[in-house]
Amino acid sequence: MSGTTSRTKPPATGVRSTSTSLHYLAASEALDLFRSRDLSPVELLESVLQRIDAVNPRVNALTEQLVDEARESARVAEQQYRTGDVLAPLLGLPVAAKEKHSLAGHVLSNGLMAQRAVVASADHPVISRIRSAGGIVHARTTTPEFCCATVTHSPLWGVTRNPFNLELSPGGSSGGSGAALAAGFAPLATGSDIAGSTRLPAAFTGTVGFKAPYGRIPGVAPLSADHFRGDGPMARTVADAALLANVMAGRHPGDHASLADTAPLSGAWASARGLRVALCIRLGDYLVDSEVEANTRAVAAALQSAGAIVEEVELPWTTAEIHRVSFTHFGHVLGPAMEDETRGTESQLAAYTVQFMADARAAAAGNRYLDGLSAETRMQGELAAVMTGFDALICPTSAVAALSADDHYLNGITTGGEHLEHYWQAHMTVPFNIANRCPVLAVPSGLANCGIPTGVQIVGHPFDDDTVFRVGAAIESVRPWAHHYALVGN
Repeated sequence: MSGTTSRTKPPATGVRSTSTSLHYLAASEALDLFRSRDLSPVELLESVLQRIDAVNPRVNALTEQLVDEARESARVAEQQYRTGDVLAPLLGLPVAAKEKHSLAGHVLSNGLMAQRAVVASADHPVISRIRSAGGIVHARTTTPEFCCATVTHSPLWGVTRNPFNLELSPGGSSGGSGAALAAGFAPLATGSDIAGSTRLPAAFTGTVGFKAPYGRIPGVAPLSADHFRGDGPMARTVADAALLANVMAGRHPGDHASLADTAPLSGAWASARGLRVALCIRLGDYLVDSEVEANTRAVAAALQSAGAIVEEVELPWTTAEIHRVSFTHFGHVLGPAMEDETRGTESQLAAYTVQFMADARAAAAGNRYLDGLSAETRMQGELAAVMTGFDALICPTSAVAALSADDHYLNGITTGGEHLEHYWQAHMTVPFNIANRCPVLAVPSGLANCGIPTGVQIVGHPFDDDTVFRVGAAIESVRPWAHHYALVGN
């Protein structure tokens, strides 16, 4: 099966617009207008809700809307701006929450038919922090089962589609969040990432996704102890992603691996001048689509023209090794957790979930956990060596330019003219879950011929979050994508 649809087929919805509708207002712009009282949180919310009503039936990015609760929160926020009370950092902003981020009293299904009646008893830490910061969770976004697929669809929720081209996928597993942002359903959204689940949807939807370094943003036990995982913000601009990252980050009593609070991301970064950036197109032997490579090189060239020093580097990795190392980890951690959760309900699972558990089980049978750790630390050392002398590394986010919305990719994926046995071999995100102390920011790099965006990853040294945001802001400045929106529902 191909990793893309035909390059000659026109997009189903058109490609770009310069709309300035309220539903596409950046979070930071909205906050400025709230403070000046030129815009009310009630007005913004109503614009977003109208957009959802008009467009979501075709995109299918949401599992639930909290309309009455959101309207009441918006009215309260409006009053706080009127009275000049102490203002919380997200006050009045609509935020779309990935369904895996639990809301007390609401369904927490993880996309599973068998768990569609399970109700969460508590808010996820990131939800608690968003609400404490004045954010309004007005909608929840779709995922594949267990957040373990390259596309976002499930027997429970159906197929989520890319607002730039409805035949294509927004990627997985935070595809609902990426699609919601691209379609104008929220200025901010939450994501999670164990192998690229925040960064891949960001690439395919022209949005920004941050995979925070392990421990920066708290999770929920027991998988909070999984050093591949991480929750993070998604947004339409770098500054907005930083705004939400600052709210989500910091030590939490429920996650003993969470890191102590640090200085917040500034939101006002210096230019690219003087930055030393390593460019790596293939991360070893990934077969990168020509459009993806061209857009990545265009980003590097733009940084160089803005005064950055860009040098191309190579890494000694292979996709076969990355696949073996990552699935050894999943085979000893996530796979068994999924099997425990689904025991007795196997007949209700999507085929991709069954395959993931089987692949993980086979990897664990052939490799000890220690074998995986040995390989992980070797790869981490190789990355550190290549990045020595550089401030950050940039590379493509996905080796393929697009994914079909309806395909499961159970028979692998085609890229660079070759067929790969497993779709994970097209994910250029996985190495940085193996090296998961590195912060990674995903930003748009351009458009593919099929009408959807492509993206690059900005990889920082361990826990150096501010630098990846500085590079991201520089890319945003030299290759601006603000006000470039999908036309679906226009």
